[in-house]
Parts: sequence; structure tokens; C-alpha cells
Amino acid sequence: MARVVPDGWETMEGEGPLQRELDTLSVLAAGLPDGYTIYHAVHWTNVERTHAIYGEIDFVIMNRAGHLMLIEQKSGLLLETPDGLAKNYRGMIKSVPVQMGRTADGLRGKLMRALNGQRVFIEHLLYCPDHIVQSPLTAGLSPERIVDARRRDQLCGLIQRILPVGEHDAVAGRIDRFLCDIIQLETDVSALVGQARALVTRVSGGLAHWARQLDIEPFRLRVTGTAGSGKTQLALAEYRAAIASGRRPLYVCFNRPLADHFGHIAPAGGSVCTFHMLCDRLLRYAGMTPDFSQPDAFANLVAAALDLHVAPDFLFDTVIVDEGQDFAPEWCDFVLRHAKPQARVLWLEDPLQNIYGHPPAELPGWVRLRASSNFRSPRPVVKLLQSIVPLGAEIEAAAPIAADEVEFLVYRDAAEMREFVKEGIRLCHASGFRKADVALLSYRGRESSRLLGFDQLGPHTLRTFTGSYDAHGQPVYSQGDILAESVYRFKGQAAPAVVLAEVDFEALDEKAVMKLFVGATRATMKLVIVLSDQAAAVLLERL
Repeated sequence: MARVVPDGWETMEGEGPLQRELDTLSVLAAGLPDGYTIYHAVHWTNVERTHAIYGEIDFVIMNRAGHLMLIEQKSGLLLETPDGLAKNYRGMIKSVPVQMGRTADGLRGKLMRALNGQRVFIEHLLYCPDHIVQSPLTAGLSPERIVDARRRDQLCGLIQRILPVGEHDAVAGRIDRFLCDIIQLETDVSALVGQARALVTRVSGGLAHWARQLDIEPFRLRVTGTAGSGKTQLALAEYRAAIASGRRPLYVCFNRPLADHFGHIAPAGGSVCTFHMLCDRLLRYAGMTPDFSQPDAFANLVAAALDLHVAPDFLFDTVIVDEGQDFAPEWCDFVLRHAKPQARVLWLEDPLQNIYGHPPAELPGWVRLRASSNFRSPRPVVKLLQSIVPLGAEIEAAAPIAADEVEFLVYRDAAEMREFVKEGIRLCHASGFRKADVALLSYRGRESSRLLGFDQLGPHTLRTFTGSYDAHGQPVYSQGDILAESVYRFKGQAAPAVVLAEVDFEALDEKAVMKLFVGATRATMKLVIVLSDQAAAVLLERL
């Protein structure tokens, strides 16, 4: 099966031309074998509400050698004029061959400039699934490059004949990066931990694009953004840009699963760690071995690292702090001292996810950028959160995908809670989500949770963090089908379907709101909340 960029299109719903292109994408994904990559732009629409990759190009197919085929899809009926095929756009007649030639030449020129003049092999194809071309010889295109309604079942076979899978060439990686930039894609580190496939999100016109256009000297940018606004996508874009320009970046966060996943998808050449991992590395570099068996081991680790001089090997050209609201005040200067004088430094934070209660960082003189648009969470989830967040905390629902309403399952005791958790997982499966798409999140921490100690709930086996790490420093999880975590450990990540369980509070105070906010915004498509009767009485009164 071909690789598809971006992922997640299977859950999209559309109408009109968008749905027709989704149908074509399904045919291409199933009909092309390994060795091909399909690029499309129907997963997220851009600010102009179009969904072509570039100009009139709807799909780009790349083989292993980095050779391309541009596919333009024209749904509905076409006009056959003396000058070739044409399309009527609300009374304006446009030549299909001219459109295709113009956009192909434009893309070829941009690509060759990106490759420093290296020759690019580009084929093209017109796909008109609803129209039968009556005069192929006068259509303005080679008949072999037209797939009309009579030949639509031959689409994948024709692509493979014109564009054989080929042998691997290093240029394919450079073209892949170029096309991802054209579609304005950034890998979304909000991915389910342990999933092999990378989830990608287009934050159109958002942080990953325009925050990096700011001209600041020295570059000190503080981004205060809501969940799903693209903060971590921005971090990855900045990290990649540093590597590409020969500079060394440092990415630091508090949450270990987030650091592990970021490190998995980030390019080599920089350093990715949690705050405590950074302290550990400093001590080991200085010849000391931390003893984590002692009481207050982490406090002692930080205190010892603070006393150390920063060696040149620990000075970086770019420093990125993600989830900055999780950092204690004394950690701020500690991390920032690892930036060279002219380094680019970014501090990314969301006060609504400050579940550890730290005061905000003091960063005098920094440029602050606020981002209130949530591109990730379903609109019903954002609507729920808008009713409970404090006054002045703005959240804009900007996700373009269809989603179910939030479902509430109210329990009276522990036994009923477990039954409703099983029902919540069943509801996710009934909505079409696979086991790997579902995350069970506890509102409680690992130590106090009644759920995270279970290996199985009914027919569902749970995959939980064991508390240990393997020889390579990777977290060890138990065997199971459904990932089960606390909201604390799952910060900065996401899953298509989330069952947020053990939600229990007497009052909707600041901490309760923040934990609900963190848990709810982990869902990208479906959210089920399993809550106590006393919490339901408080929460549902606000809706």
C-alpha cells in the first residue's frame, strides 16, 4: 500500500468536489503498492478554503527515485472546444491544458530552485472520472495522459506504467521535504505514543508558518497558545530549520513521553530531552552519577546541576522550551543559559494547562505572541471548554473536521465506573476507531488511579507504563491493545478517540478546569467523559 501524506484522511467527511477527491485518494491509496508516496491537500483546507496542493494540482505521486506525477482531477462534465478540453467555472470558461501547463511549470521552477538547479523528472495526468472524452486527439493533451470515465478503473495501473516504482535515490528525501513545505505540513508530535505511523497536521496560516517570519534581534519569542494551536508543530519546524542550516538546536520539555516522541521524529543533529534529563546529562558530563534511589533524588539532581558551569558542548544555536507552564520559576534561567548570545530562543506555553500550579515565567523584554485558535480539537470539545474556562481565556474552534458530540457517562461508584469505561471504549469502536486509535486517560495521577493498575477491563487489554526504562532509555509498557495513561503523562500528546475517566470533583475550581482542559483537548476526533454523579451535577449545570 502506498504511503499517504498527510495521514488521517480516512476519517474525513466532505461534500461536492472535496468528497470526489477523497474518493480518488482512497482508490490511489489502495491501488498503488509500497514504493509510492501520495501527496494531497484535502486533509486540511487553507485560509483560502482551497484544497489543491499547488495551483490546479490535486495529487502528486512520487516513486522511490524521486520522479513525480502531477494529477489534476476535474469532476463533473467538461467542455470539448476547438482549443481542447475546458471547464465552466460559474460562467467563466477555462482551458484545462493551459491550467495544467501553467501550474506544472510553476511547480517545476520552484522545485528546481529548491534543488539548486538539479533536473526534475515530472509527468502529468488528467483525471476526469465523470466525463467521457469524445475527441481525444483534439483534447489538447496526449490521449495517454487522460483517464476519463471509461478508463477510471485503470487509473492506478496507468500511473505505474508511466511512473514505475524505480530504485531509491537520495533526491527523493529532498523532494519529500519540499512537497511537505508546499502543502504547509509539519509533523504533529501530538501523536499516540508508540504508534509507528506519524500523524501530521496542517496548521494553515498558523504558528509553524508565520511565527518564524518575525524579525526579532535577538530572537526571543514567547508564544502563549491554547491547546491545538500548533505550538509543538512550531517547535519541530524551528528545530528542523536549525538542523538544515547547520546549527545545533536544543528542545526541552517537562513531560517524558512528549520528549521521547519528539526525539523519535526530529532529525539528528540536535538535543532533545526533558528538564531532568538535561540535568542528568550535565552531571554525567562532569563525571558524576546521579543516585535516583535516594529520597528527593530529583530535587538533589537539579540542585547539583545548578552548581555546574555550562560547558561549550552544552551551548546551542537554538533553544526551544515546550510546555513552559510546567517549568518551576528557578528552572527558567537554568535552561536559557544554554543559549548562545545570538541564539534563537522560543518559550512555548499554555496557562490553561498549568496543572502543576507554577507561577508564569518572567521573561522581560521578550516578544509575546498569542494564539487562541485550536486547530486540533473537535468543535464540540472546544464548545464544552468555552463554557468552563475563566473569563479572558479565549479559545477559538478552528478544526475543519466533522466530529461527534461529547458523550457523558455518569457513574455512582467504582464498580459502575469500570463498566462505563468499558462502554466508552465500545462507543469509540462503534464509531469506527481502531484499538490503536483509542486512549484511556485517567483524571487522576498514576499513584491514585483505580484504573491504571488494571491489565484488562472486560475484553479490552490495557497498555500501561510500567515505570521502568529499557537499556536504550525508552519507556517500557505492558502488553495491551488500549493505551492507558494519566492526564499528567499524556500532556502534549493526542489520540483520535479519548475516553477521559475517573473525573471526580466537588467544585469546578481552577485545578479541576485545567485537568478537564488537558484531558479533553487530547482528543482529535471523539471524546467520551466518564464522570462521577457529583462532578456531573457541577459540570452539566455550566453547559
